[in-house]
Amino acid sequence: MKTSDNGHTKDNVIDLFTGKSWSALSDSRIIRLSPELDGLEMLYSNEASGDKFFSLKVLCWGLRANGEVVGMVPWLDDIIACPEIEDPLNGAFEGYYDPGIDELFFEPPIHKVVELETAAEYYEYECEKGDEIIQEIPDTIGTHAVRSDSEYKNLILQEVVSWRLHNDGKICGMLIDEKKVVSTPVLPGDECLYPAQTNPTFRYFFQHHIANKIKSEDPEALAAISLLVEESASS
Repeated sequence: MKTSDNGHTKDNVIDLFTGKSWSALSDSRIIRLSPELDGLEMLYSNEASGDKFFSLKVLCWGLRANGEVVGMVPWLDDIIACPEIEDPLNGAFEGYYDPGIDELFFEPPIHKVVELETAAEYYEYECEKGDEIIQEIPDTIGTHAVRSDSEYKNLILQEVVSWRLHNDGKICGMLIDEKKVVSTPVLPGDECLYPAQTNPTFRYFFQHHIANKIKSEDPEALAAISLLVEESASS
């Protein structure tokens, strides 16, 4: 039976930004996270690189409200499910990869599925507001947030300490506000942390190997930044 508010079914309420129904968005929201601790990766390709594949370390696995489990990676200015990646060069998800045994697979590991389902059943939160924090996990893959002015003349790279999952399924990368640091090291849950996505100078998330190239002013990394800027300006 479909629920109804004021005579309208929730399936008839469409989100203007995603084009999905309210119920579909609710079913696909992330309700539980599990960090990836064994070095599994996501493989992807894009139209400019022919048969060449690229890899990114999986940050965590997420359980959706509908029971689906997906790998998740920091991607451009957000953290998203691996099968849903998109980029200016039409990036496409090609599967998950275990570099330890050189194996490509397409479904989440069964031990992560069991872990998430068990944890979600055990930690059954009841929240009244969508922005309530229901979980926070540490960043284990060296994610950095890139901040800059609107013209990208100056780049600031800052390490992401943790990721906070909110009741509405939104996941925020947490950065340190140096002015509010009371003690070190700064750990997940510290009051000096704030969401990168709320900072007007925040642009993108990058994993540590790309961040290190940017820090060293690697020409290829800087060219990639320039491409992203051009695509953002034209979109």
